[in-house]
Amino acid sequence: MKEQRKKIDSLDRKISSLLDERAALVRKIGDIKKSGNTEVFVPSREREIINNILSVSSEDGYPPESKISIFSEIFAASRALQKKLRISYLGPEATFTHLAAEKKFSRACEYAPALSISQVFRDVEKGRSDYGVVPVENSTEGAVSYTLDMFISSSCRICAEMLMEVSHSLLSKAERLDSVKTVYSHPQAIAQCRIWLEENLEGVKYVEVSSTAKAARMASEDETSAAIASVMAAELYGLGTLAEKIEDAVENITRFFVISKNIPESSGRDKTTIMFSVKDRVGVLHDMLLPFKKKNLNMTKIESRPSRAKAWEYVFFIDFLGHVSDPGVREVLEELQKDCAFLKVVGSYPAADETL
Repeated sequence: MKEQRKKIDSLDRKISSLLDERAALVRKIGDIKKSGNTEVFVPSREREIINNILSVSSEDGYPPESKISIFSEIFAASRALQKKLRISYLGPEATFTHLAAEKKFSRACEYAPALSISQVFRDVEKGRSDYGVVPVENSTEGAVSYTLDMFISSSCRICAEMLMEVSHSLLSKAERLDSVKTVYSHPQAIAQCRIWLEENLEGVKYVEVSSTAKAARMASEDETSAAIASVMAAELYGLGTLAEKIEDAVENITRFFVISKNIPESSGRDKTTIMFSVKDRVGVLHDMLLPFKKKNLNMTKIESRPSRAKAWEYVFFIDFLGHVSDPGVREVLEELQKDCAFLKVVGSYPAADETL
């Protein structure tokens, strides 16, 4: 074992030296970015690096997910060398959106909790923050409608997506379940734990609040109450954990968007989100979907929202694989434009292929 550890120590010194070399190059690139007013966070470049790393993986080496995790930390440290980014997120501190933001950007950034999703958008639009992180959908409860609605009027664009497994805990200062009389949480969190709550907390009062973190704060003020929230919230507000993993679905995954002012370059494995409203005629929605089939573009999601301009008019959101710079995608968008009252590319970004 001693001999093997000596070899590891030697390799670790080489790794550290190579990281320092990389840092010097990162600083040079940072200077070039400043002179060209280029974004510090470049998702397409990060995806390119990951693809290069995984292409030379060995069966005897670290598994791909471990390498992705290691290089995600290197990316975060590299961004911090170029600029200390300010990230707005749907707050307060210790929400799942906060957790997602930290996992994507690391703790080296400055984080600005926002009171609402609309404030996250405004922070990015007005330059108060470099990027924003907002929830967009949950695998069991569906779309976060307010996030979709904001894209109708906002100039912000999607520059990245994240998938994070969400695990809920029941937090309280009470020592036993039968001491709990009130449960606080966000409406989606309560809905995601409905079966467990019915089986284990019969007769308690449920109070919906604006975030799971706020629920934890409120539970910390009353020993007969509890909150459905994250483990991070328990640490922040001094709560005990009465139960873990109380979500009803085995895989409870939330999708988040990173928003900015710009659309990143193609990474080679991208997803595009568009929104449009259609001219009122028979079969128009059917006709809108045909170009995707003709060009063999895989649609991964379609969602409708009231337009708010006129009763019974709708705005449609579509996610599909491909980048807005791809010739086939451009042809589809040109075809769609013929039947659209309006069409907007909301984002074109690397498709998430791993869960945070």
